Amino acid sequence: MLLNRLRGPSLAVLSCAMGALLLSACATTGEASSSNAQTPVKSESRALATGLNSASDLNPYPSTYAPLPRQNMAIVGATVFDGAGRKIENGVVVVTDGLIAAVGDASTPVPQGYQIVDGRGRFVTPGIIDIHSHLGVYPSPGVQGMSDGNEVTGPNTANVWSEHSVWPQDPGFHTARAGGVTTVQILPGSANLFGGRGVTLRNVPATTMQAMKFPNAPYGLKMACGENPSRVYGSRNQTPATGMGNMAGFRAGFIAAQDYRDKWDKYRETGQGTPPTRNLQLETIAGVLDGSIMVQNHCYRADEMALMMDLATEFGFKIKTFHHAIEAYKLAPKLAEAGICAAMWTGWWGFKMEALDGIEENAAIVDAAPNSCAVIHSDDAELIQRLNQEAAASLSAGRRAGMNISEERAISWITLNAAKAIGIEDQTGSLEVGKRADVVIWSANPLSVYARADQVFIDGSLTFDRSNPAYQPVSDFELGQPGFNRPAAGTAQGAR
Repeated sequence: MLLNRLRGPSLAVLSCAMGALLLSACATTGEASSSNAQTPVKSESRALATGLNSASDLNPYPSTYAPLPRQNMAIVGATVFDGAGRKIENGVVVVTDGLIAAVGDASTPVPQGYQIVDGRGRFVTPGIIDIHSHLGVYPSPGVQGMSDGNEVTGPNTANVWSEHSVWPQDPGFHTARAGGVTTVQILPGSANLFGGRGVTLRNVPATTMQAMKFPNAPYGLKMACGENPSRVYGSRNQTPATGMGNMAGFRAGFIAAQDYRDKWDKYRETGQGTPPTRNLQLETIAGVLDGSIMVQNHCYRADEMALMMDLATEFGFKIKTFHHAIEAYKLAPKLAEAGICAAMWTGWWGFKMEALDGIEENAAIVDAAPNSCAVIHSDDAELIQRLNQEAAASLSAGRRAGMNISEERAISWITLNAAKAIGIEDQTGSLEVGKRADVVIWSANPLSVYARADQVFIDGSLTFDRSNPAYQPVSDFELGQPGFNRPAAGTAQGAR
């Protein structure tokens, strides 16, 4: 309503104008106004200089990603895990213009002229998605000059964006691709309460970050509760130094962001006064409040996850995913009820106090809750190369505990659920008609320690082929390293 859009003097003016239809004079001070009084006029919002308006350009570093050369194809004869809960023996996957056109059994028709890829004796899955990676911001070689993942200058660095630190030449991107990883979310480190924005990348060889950036993928804000921020800043004799300091810092950040958002809203609605000075830190947190930026929350302990959920209720925002989530099994039904994903390891535990109560059955227990979202993640440049094995270990632990978990469900922990956890499930994460053709052909069941990714397709484009060195990109920073140019297990030179 017009009344709701007007504030302060403007509302008084409107009331006066309406009252004039019935009264000979209108006053806000108890006295009649003079006959020659001028009605205040709403000032026009002046144009702000480029970059000063928080709503002028929400994507100032746009994606320039373009798929690699590709052709229409059909993978036939393989066992297909579609990522959405189906396992199809002797299956067919049809790819048209980089999109999934059909998935089915051997009776699925293949259009004339399509390239036929023989999948007999092999397995097909969607591309693996790692939602917690520091590739490119903590790259190899691991030297101080390339350590760009943590802006450890204050507990609130929501103003920084990890994409501005990504180094596309990191050899880890290539080794991850050889492990079937087609999409990665690159996050800042966890030293700060508000660590900054993450970025979602297509795992393709590129010269610039923009050429890898997943088009229109939502941003996530990395937040960290627990030992990391309190240890980092407590050791400097500053806040936060405790768990209660952490919570006070979170609350202060959201209070400031609410105030900032309200000031911008008032300026845009009334056009009056001086526009607020753009604040990149508060702008990102305000994006969490309006739902345009997802919270990716580093949090180990169940009691601290519960506190963060209460914080979200207090300020009216939603947590998308808890990362590491070692004690997620203790509140799995609550996570599912709140629609929060839990990203976990299988065997990483005990390396600090908040990681002490981890169990290998964690992901399986989280997955058992109705409407759950269990995810396996890496947080490591080596583990990212074998996320399929990490999912298999979680599956095995769950089965040993008596849970009846299918292989096709476990595959979703590194595909469709991972896509949900970063807000791209409408585009990738499963082999469903209309989605991007991110496809991996495995030499054996991907839940076997003997399985290797034979071929990896991103948007239908072949980006890795274990038998063809032409599809095994090598970074300049791998040249001359120990083991370089040596054949691996009888495969072609350079194969990983």
